[in-house]
Amino acid sequence: MKFATVSKSVVMGLALLLASSAFAATKANLTLNNSTSINGTRLKAGDYKLEWDGSGPNVEVSIVQGKNVIAKVPAKVVDLNASSSNNAAVLKQNGDGSTTLAGARFQGKKFALELGDASDGMQAGSSK
Repeated sequence: MKFATVSKSVVMGLALLLASSAFAATKANLTLNNSTSINGTRLKAGDYKLEWDGSGPNVEVSIVQGKNVIAKVPAKVVDLNASSSNNAAVLKQNGDGSTTLAGARFQGKKFALELGDASDGMQAGSSK
């Protein structure tokens, strides 16, 4: 009788642990060498943290600097054929010479983020 109670507790504890890790936010660091924009928000050159929940394909990414959320943007998690060799911001050149943050790749990861309306931003490396 005591064994059954203990084993039920262990099973419930493992289930709770697995459920909570499934909803944990994913975080990655990104450095911008030049200022750019995303969804109308200007991002100055500097270090940012990208945070999102879930593994995709559709997620919402919070762009954080320090403790401040600078912007929230819709994004898609896309699979890559090979792991990225470094962290990289994917920038889209606009007609007026400005740039828009279209995506992000992460060192050692076989996925990338397409940010905002970046539907054609990273096709070359994805498995679409």
